[in-house]
Amino acid sequence: MKTLWKHCHVASMAQGKYSIIEDAAIVTSGACIEWIGPQAQLTEANYESVVDLNGAWVTPGLIDCHTHTVFGGNRSGEFEQRLQGVSYAEIAAAGGGIASTVRATRAASEDELYASAENRLRHLLKDGVTTVEMKSGYGLDLANERKLLRVIRRLGNTLPITVRSTCLAAHALPPEYTDRADDYINHICSEMLPALADEGLVDAVDAFCEYLAFSPAQVEQVFITAGQLGLPVKLHAEQLSSLAGSSLAARYQALSADHLEFMTEADAIAMGAAGTVAVLLPGAYYFLRETQLPPMDALRKHGVDIAIASDLNPGTSPALSLRLMLNMACTLFRMTPEEALAGVTINAAKALGMGDTHGSLEVGKFADFVAWNIERPADLAYWLGGDLDKRIVRHGVESLI
Repeated sequence: MKTLWKHCHVASMAQGKYSIIEDAAIVTSGACIEWIGPQAQLTEANYESVVDLNGAWVTPGLIDCHTHTVFGGNRSGEFEQRLQGVSYAEIAAAGGGIASTVRATRAASEDELYASAENRLRHLLKDGVTTVEMKSGYGLDLANERKLLRVIRRLGNTLPITVRSTCLAAHALPPEYTDRADDYINHICSEMLPALADEGLVDAVDAFCEYLAFSPAQVEQVFITAGQLGLPVKLHAEQLSSLAGSSLAARYQALSADHLEFMTEADAIAMGAAGTVAVLLPGAYYFLRETQLPPMDALRKHGVDIAIASDLNPGTSPALSLRLMLNMACTLFRMTPEEALAGVTINAAKALGMGDTHGSLEVGKFADFVAWNIERPADLAYWLGGDLDKRIVRHGVESLI
């Protein structure tokens, strides 16, 4: 169906800038954009549908390129404990932390995981998110990683949102492999990844490179296996210490390296040369009360594209609003509203390997956009919380979430 969306202003986010079109119109044909530009330049044509956007500001649909949406249990009690002075190490020693989420996730049925994840995902949908990446990583064995990835696929098939599925089996060491990290990595590479990839459950492979998780050498084995399976890689890197994980990611042409508070300028040089996107996660930075800022000047200097994501997870970023992350990126990381909006549109699309089809409003790309009742694009980073008046369009069809 050919639809004319008229009477709007557009921040197309082409080339990572607002790229504003005043008094604009958009023509969609089926799921894609057929024409976009000043309404005065639009030639007369017959449209099956005409939608008046009443002067709204239109942006690309928001893209949350790093989440852990599917998990069992709840860790708000641990949040309360930490505020009462109990350390993370003490909580973990008592069976808390990621271990508690793994236990709850393994105990939950696929339907239970789907129901809880759907509830969380609907908050992101209402916030203007039209594309989301979700990671496994709370199962840590083949059966339970499969269960998580099946739920992720199901969410993409049942809700009006584009979903990318990432296997994060190398997230933490499961209890049955205590003190045997190399054996667990071998298990991931020889059994888990080949099986899950063969079942069509994986779009990308991720790992956690950190002193409390896996070493660069162990992560490299995961990357080699992913490459043999034809899967792109991503990496949790430099969140708590500097291990040159982001440089490792760049060597393997990773789509992104994420967190990056402790990355060096050498890492930024490597990422810029490789085209690896820096995904910053201000929710985790805020929630953990971190003080080490990502090296913003080095990222800009060396031409590293910067994306922003919610890192929605039960332990370190229980964030249900990607738009709130825009404000945090500006206030905590000193990004401009324009940079932040690029971080959840065009650069987030690049971080998922989807830059050719998503993330900006251009002819031939998918017609995923949000018409916001705001005064200017910066309002998206300015307002704290709330449900801004909006109309959400995905693949050329208005969503009624």
